[in-house]
Amino acid sequence: MLDTRPAFTVSCLLLTGLLWAIPPGPLDAGWGRAKDDGLDPITRPLPSDYRINKDGSITLRVCYNWSCSSREFVTFSAADMANVKGYLTQCAGDSFHDRVQRLRVGIWQLQLVAQKYIPTLTNDREINEFDRDVEGRLDCVDSSTNTTTYLRILQDLGQLPGFSVTNPEVRNLLDFHAVHWTAVVTDKNDGKLWSVDSWFRPHGHLPFVMPLADWKKDKKAWESPYNKANPYPVSIQELCPLPQRVAAEPAEPPASRTAVATLRR
Repeated sequence: MLDTRPAFTVSCLLLTGLLWAIPPGPLDAGWGRAKDDGLDPITRPLPSDYRINKDGSITLRVCYNWSCSSREFVTFSAADMANVKGYLTQCAGDSFHDRVQRLRVGIWQLQLVAQKYIPTLTNDREINEFDRDVEGRLDCVDSSTNTTTYLRILQDLGQLPGFSVTNPEVRNLLDFHAVHWTAVVTDKNDGKLWSVDSWFRPHGHLPFVMPLADWKKDKKAWESPYNKANPYPVSIQELCPLPQRVAAEPAEPPASRTAVATLRR
């Protein structure tokens, strides 16, 4: 079992200059080249940029290499998305806990699809201290940008029951050594805001979900009481036990599905 606790916390931004010095530029609006490298780094998440195609595929922008200095448009095929939806059916409960696990599985699965088209994303490690020299690394600007995009896609596909997606939020904005961004959702039942933070785990892992108000106080999602909403089992079958209506599926899924349904260790 992986130790889900990051070794330490540092600022997710390793840029020079003021936080508001470099706003998103014209390349960030609309559709550009398939890939842009060496762009000016930014210090706040980009607006989501994606489209759902008529054939069920989805074209979207993925940020990486810290502060969206690399931005690549890729297309997740209709088969990719059908696979993701298949896993989400395994988290079909109506309780708040089950809805949170469905959200976490959706982000995890979409990250795995992104790795299929951008293999260097597998080089990413949690926080910034372990991957500063590797291609495919993500800081919190990359992570919150991409996670917000994935959440909006899930919402548009009707796969985010009970939540609505809002804009990313920041904590410690004026502290260069502690500034950090997160994706955010709102619970439709009570209006409470929740942080969906992917930066503390390597790409292709389950994100941490906790109340945004506590996240802004630098509380740790892997510590009590928030760890109850963030279990980290070996497989999706442990995270979301199969509901009765899909229990008739074969007990042993095909190898191709087993690979995706097993958390990277």
